[in-house]
Amino acid sequence: MQLSPLDFEKHNILALTEQPETQALAEILSVATAVPPHRIEQSDVRQFAKTLFGESIRKIDRLLPIFENTKIEGRNLAQPLDWYGSPHTFPEANALYVEVALDISLQAARDAIAQANLTPADIGMILFVSSTGLATPSLDGAIMQALGMSPHTQRVPIWGLGCAGGVSGLARAAQLAQTVDAPVLLIATELCSLTFQHNDRSKANLIATSLFSDGAAAVVLQKSTPQDVVANGNGWQLSPQFEVLGHHSTLFPESEDIMGWDIVTGGLKVRIAKSIPALVLREMAPLLNAACSEWGIDASEIQHFVAHPGGAKVLEAYAESLETSPETFRHALKVLQKYGNMSSPTVLFVLADYLQDVPPTGELGLMFALGPGFSAELILFRW
Repeated sequence: MQLSPLDFEKHNILALTEQPETQALAEILSVATAVPPHRIEQSDVRQFAKTLFGESIRKIDRLLPIFENTKIEGRNLAQPLDWYGSPHTFPEANALYVEVALDISLQAARDAIAQANLTPADIGMILFVSSTGLATPSLDGAIMQALGMSPHTQRVPIWGLGCAGGVSGLARAAQLAQTVDAPVLLIATELCSLTFQHNDRSKANLIATSLFSDGAAAVVLQKSTPQDVVANGNGWQLSPQFEVLGHHSTLFPESEDIMGWDIVTGGLKVRIAKSIPALVLREMAPLLNAACSEWGIDASEIQHFVAHPGGAKVLEAYAESLETSPETFRHALKVLQKYGNMSSPTVLFVLADYLQDVPPTGELGLMFALGPGFSAELILFRW
């Protein structure tokens, strides 16, 4: 077959830029985020905590600098701040979870679908990730109906992964995208504030009060397709695609006490250990090396990092353990400062900011988060 000059040029570009040894699982079409309307400044939460915890924790002023040390400037919560000043039953808080989670999930989903130039009817599968409330039937069913999706859309609710849920959910969505001939919608939604235990005056609850917040993120992705060659001012180039190339999961043995929920009369009580930054320092580099070995690459090939900002000290531990500059995690720090730790959707907020800020280069990147288990979830991507 004889190629035209235009086709010949396209053929040569593809031959030079293809990386056939790394078969992409899926490509991301869009990322969108949403938060509840109650914007709270960190200084106001600090004063709230001083008043509430001051009666139970001696010398409370010595602990209050943790609010500044988080680097968080403000957060969005499911309810006004004064709501958290009174005790609430688990059924009451969970009813609010269902209401508010549905609302912000729909906001994020509608925006993501519109950004991808699709309609809800185009979606073939929906994954819903959450750990901060309960609903049966799961909220993905209500989301489907509110969006007007096909009643035959496949549903995959995922519960209990906590902060690791955004990366794990994206990995599962990329895998499952290969099984459906239609785009896949991933939604990660958490309302951490509604798990606040008013009667728990422990230091662990004070730390959680300084850190956690609420939000939702949605991602539309599809089975990876051959890239198109498009014209720009300098000739022809491959159209940019954020490609999910691989994933790696690790469960640390006998580590369930590090992070999770204790089920108490009032609902879900946070369990979080001080040892997470130390664990990152010890385990992050070996984790990355193990994942790279599985993917058949060298760690030095990874040029970009999209990390879940578990906290300011965790970000510092990432930089130290990976022997890179703190500037590497500027997108994670920016999201932490503006929104706090929203658990599973937070890393998807970081991804959205990263995609807006970093032009595509075709280089490899790592997306990762730690969560209950204690566990680590990693994704290899190309952008």
